[in-house]
Amino acid sequence: MYEGYEGLIFDMDGTILDTEPTHRKAWSQVLSKYNLQFNVADMAALNGSPTWRIAKHIIDSNGVELDPHHLAAEKTSAVQEMLLDTVQPLPLIEVVKAFHGRRPMAVGTGSEYWMADALLRHLGLRECFDAVVGANDVENHKPAPDTFLRCAELIGVPPEKCVVFEDADFGIEAAKRANMAYVDVRTL
Repeated sequence: MYEGYEGLIFDMDGTILDTEPTHRKAWSQVLSKYNLQFNVADMAALNGSPTWRIAKHIIDSNGVELDPHHLAAEKTSAVQEMLLDTVQPLPLIEVVKAFHGRRPMAVGTGSEYWMADALLRHLGLRECFDAVVGANDVENHKPAPDTFLRCAELIGVPPEKCVVFEDADFGIEAAKRANMAYVDVRTL
């Protein structure tokens, strides 16, 4: 089905790895310290965004004065403690395995590079990918195309010959802006 593409690019959280429940648990843990609330639907709409952007949304929606980067660091620390024990691959990992060694592949994620690298290594999947681009590797995050354009550059495939696998509206918008085909994994 994806044979016509020269390069495959995968979002990570919610696309190839089931990290969302752990991320929500970490947010709940951190936000409870500050008596802050978050709406699960709002959080889902921000999937693919860097953690500091989600923190800023939470702070703004609660009308409080906090540093979003500090709140994001607390959440990252909390999720780091839990994630390696709980993360599991999602069914799309079968596409990764099927194309491993046959096409250049990359991960383009809203998570920081070190977190993505650690999770992929923990699951024995890092060697499947020729490149990993995290939130700290680009200046403009999804829905800007920078993450996916950097992936294409690193795997040496023109953007128009890549397909992106995504589970979030921001990521799909980023793929469109990068002039890449995309698969909305929520519809598979």
